[in-house]
This record gives sequence, structure tokens and C-alpha cells, in this order.
Amino acid sequence: MTVDPLASLASLEGVPSAFASSRDGVDALLRDRGLRKTSPELTAESLLRGAWASAVLEGSASSMDEVRAGTGDEIAAAAVRVSTEVLSLVPVLKRSPLQAFARLHALAGLGSVASEDLGRPRSAESAASLQTLAARLLAPTTAPAMLVAAIVHADLATSTPFASHNGIVARAAERLVLVARGVDEKSLLVPEEGHRFFRAEYESNLRAYANAAGVSGVHSWLLYAAEAYAKGAEASPVKAK
Repeated sequence: MTVDPLASLASLEGVPSAFASSRDGVDALLRDRGLRKTSPELTAESLLRGAWASAVLEGSASSMDEVRAGTGDEIAAAAVRVSTEVLSLVPVLKRSPLQAFARLHALAGLGSVASEDLGRPRSAESAASLQTLAARLLAPTTAPAMLVAAIVHADLATSTPFASHNGIVARAAERLVLVARGVDEKSLLVPEEGHRFFRAEYESNLRAYANAAGVSGVHSWLLYAAEAYAKGAEASPVKAK
């Protein structure tokens, strides 16, 4: 019998309804605004907003206006580099998650990390954690796509498998999963802004995910993530149209 560990997480108390509510809100937003009629410019704007929010969570002091003008600090530049290529990694994620994660880090760390460390796990333990996560992504699951994205995010953020920029990589991977699994095919949501908006809760729930025994920390993270995704939908540039 094939084990589906993500499906068991999807049955935790309150999780099914939380993710169903968030998905309903996302679907309503995209449907009501005419998803098929949205322009590439809206996708680009969503990616830029997400890059700024992710950079702030990583410690950037740059404003949105500075990032838009291309004058942000080094952290912001790293997040923007990732955002410009993340959607091209959708087919890569589907066939080789490890390759996709490595490319995200190579983009983020360019210019600040030694070339031999770009995209490479920082230890044997880190390599093993990435392989486990990749195997989960490639295995069939009945868990909702948003839950899968949340787990990918938290695993990458808390295991810190790369030499740097693990938060930027984790948030980009989350967006990538949402696109690849059909939640947001044109990447119009801004999940990174949901996490920035709830920054204190975001950081405390990641700590709980990393440190709590059993599933309590994972449970809390998933309930939080559903709320953050709802906020990410509110931050979509489609919302203003």
C-alpha cells in the first residue's frame, strides 16, 4: 500500500474547512475577474509585489517603490531575480523538484554565494531532507494543492538546506507549487504578501513547525497558511481591476 503522509495532514481538525474556504475565495477572485482575460502585465505585477514582500521577510529595508525602480538593496535584488524566472520552473518542478529548488537558490545567491555553493545542499543532512521533500512532491496525494504548497514552504524554510536565502527560496517554491498544481495558473495571487502582512504569526508558526514535537506545530502552520493565502488573494493586482 502506498503511504500518503500529506493526506493525513489534510484531515487534521479545522484544516479541511480552512483550506476549502481559502480555495473558494481564490477561485471566486480569479473567476469573477475573468482569469482567461488577464494580461501578462498583471502576472508581472504580482511577481514584483511578491518579490518585495519576500525580500522584506528576508531582512530587506527597500521600499516597494525602490524595488519597482530597480534600486533595491542586495536582498531585494535576489528576490527579484528569483521572481523573473520562477514561472519557467513549473515544468521542472513537475519532473524534478530537486532541480527546481537548486535553480531557485542559484538565482537568489548569485553574486553573494560562492559559485560552488549555488544550488547545492550545505550538508548530507540537508541533501537528505531535500530528497524527502522531492519524493513527497512526486508521489500521488489526495491532499489539497494549497496544503502541499504550505508544507513545501515550511520544510524549505525550517530545514535551511542551502547556504543562504532559504526564506526566499521557500516562498518562491510555494508560489511555484500553487501555479504547478492549478490553484493559480497565471500566478496572480501574492502569497508572500500574506506572510508579510501576518509577519509575527508567520515567524512564530515557522518556529513551531520546526520545534514542536508531533504534529502540533504542523497543524498550527497549516491553519495559519490558509489564512495567509486568503490575504494573498486580497493583495492580487487582479483585485483592483
